Amino acid sequence: MNRAVDSTAAFELTTSQWIHLVGVGIEIFGVFIIVAGIVWSSRLLFRREVSSHYDSYKISIGRSLLLGLEVLVAADIVKTIAIELTFSSLGLLAGLVLVRTFLSWTLVLEIESRWPWQRKLPALETSPSYDRDRQPRP
Repeated sequence: MNRAVDSTAAFELTTSQWIHLVGVGIEIFGVFIIVAGIVWSSRLLFRREVSSHYDSYKISIGRSLLLGLEVLVAADIVKTIAIELTFSSLGLLAGLVLVRTFLSWTLVLEIESRWPWQRKLPALETSPSYDRDRQPRP
């Protein structure tokens, strides 16, 4: 009987350690996404012939930050599940998710000039050759 309890405890400890290791791996991947996005954006910044380098660079880096933040939130969720789930660890996870969600929303607002829950306008309506009567201009 005691041997079965020891075996179960060892299995739970091993599983928890593996899940924690997976969470750390996901975190490293999220940081890699952010760093690779900055390097890639910087490389493209000097190769493009764009009138506004700042805007294209800002948008490119913002997109890599958004993707990296999403991956880091996933890592936090996995790592919180790996440790013993308590109200304090759940509260810490909720705080981290709130902060990272707020950062993601502000990045979307900065990049796309709209909140994430707002619909995108169809491309035809936002084009300068389209007037209010929905008739193409000559």
